[in-house]
Amino acid sequence: MTDDRAPVLLYDGVCGICNRSVQSILRFDRHGTLRFAALESDFAQAVIERHPELRDIDSMVFVENPGRSDERIDVRSAAALRVLSYLGGPFRLLLAARIIPAGLRDWLYDRFAAVRYRWFGRYDTCPIPGPDVRARFLDA
Repeated sequence: MTDDRAPVLLYDGVCGICNRSVQSILRFDRHGTLRFAALESDFAQAVIERHPELRDIDSMVFVENPGRSDERIDVRSAAALRVLSYLGGPFRLLLAARIIPAGLRDWLYDRFAAVRYRWFGRYDTCPIPGPDVRARFLDA
């Protein structure tokens, strides 16, 4: 069972690399608490309503304290860094990327995002997670 206060990673549910990344996060998640929701989900739409600046978002979004008054969001490269920090262990070495200015990190993130479907494919619909992890997916 997951904690309603646990962080949530919003991701592009039809993106091939995004789905593979979620599968990797599940494999390396020592805490077993990070939850997931596709950007197309009702949960994500509720987050976007609370944060109108996300209206046209096409990026991963790390949501801390979801639905609470102290809800915090990180997008693009900051969200990726939050995931690395959450995973801990050897992934923390990649946090050295923080020395790169956020604007440059986000520019690189956006360049990669622009070709992600062409390089890694696209699903017609968001894949359904397996029964062993389904409870960690909101609106699954």
